[in-house]
Amino acid sequence: MKQILLFLLIVLFSSCSKESDVLAEPTSRTLIVYYSYTGNVQAIVDESLKLTGADVVEIQPAEEGLKYEADNYALGSALIGAIRANPDDAGSYPEIKPVDIDFSQYDNIIVATPLWWSNMAAPMQTFLFHNGGKMAGKNIALVVSSASSGISSVVDDAHRLIPDGNFSDEALWINNSNRNNMPSLLGNWIKTLNFSDTMAQKLFITIGNATIAATMVDNVATQALIAALKESPISYEASDYGDFEKVGPLGRSLPTANEQTTTQAGDIVLYNGNQIVIFYGSNSWSYTRIGKIDDISQEKLKSVLGDGNCTITLSLSKDFSTGVQKVHGDANNAMKSSRSPMYDLQGHEITAPTNGQVYIQDGRKWLIQE
Repeated sequence: MKQILLFLLIVLFSSCSKESDVLAEPTSRTLIVYYSYTGNVQAIVDESLKLTGADVVEIQPAEEGLKYEADNYALGSALIGAIRANPDDAGSYPEIKPVDIDFSQYDNIIVATPLWWSNMAAPMQTFLFHNGGKMAGKNIALVVSSASSGISSVVDDAHRLIPDGNFSDEALWINNSNRNNMPSLLGNWIKTLNFSDTMAQKLFITIGNATIAATMVDNVATQALIAALKESPISYEASDYGDFEKVGPLGRSLPTANEQTTTQAGDIVLYNGNQIVIFYGSNSWSYTRIGKIDDISQEKLKSVLGDGNCTITLSLSKDFSTGVQKVHGDANNAMKSSRSPMYDLQGHEITAPTNGQVYIQDGRKWLIQE
């Protein structure tokens, strides 16, 4: 009987990059600030990250473990009541854990919050009471989660606390009747925002210990690539060609929109419908554009890519794990314990894992051993 070991490795897969340090987190001109008590807002934020690549700050109460719904919602309603009674008094707002945000780095801010007793959740009100003035002139969008209550008072709270924000036309309301459709509602809503083009889809590229961000263009190839990456990150083997590019087979074909292009360092293109090319130099050819790596010098990019062959992983999330997980048990049972499909490193879905091979499932890499 086979024994499957799925163990966590701290050391990442070997690659061509010579750098051992992890790059600083990729930054975005969009910030998501959120508070989540039941996890519903957290789910909205997780989906938002796939669409925006935004930076994220979570607001947390200073005191942990509070049960706002206990004793017929006594604590939660008392906090909202205190704010309603004296909305201009800092003492009316419950304490939260300190956060340090340089708002000058952001053009767009998404505020995601639950509704409490018709109003914005008290911890989020605290954050905005102390920081709303720093958001003057910023593009502001509001996402509200509730069971069924309307959100007009939450919208009023946001305007009161961010008096000089440039608010989007409509807040997004996610409730129990439409929560199952949240991903599509969120995606359609984001397209309507008055945000700058920094809201474009982000692609995260992991090479060894380094993760860099790129902004994708919108065409038939990137639409297909995004759909594939929503199922699972894609890893492929890449090598140098012509002393100006790192190229490798994606393991699948994507639709093309080829055009004669003169590339620059940082450009990412699709070649021949099935190969991803990352340029650290320049070349002229007919390619389908995928996107461009954000804010990186040619020297730094060449250092990250390194010399020779390497493994590159593409994902839609910053926190994609490149570690390897192991557990004990039969391989088929291990797969069936998750409803998610399992893929090989070329992105092909598999139904029966093979001993000694690495697979991707639920955003983790799994090594199968007897």
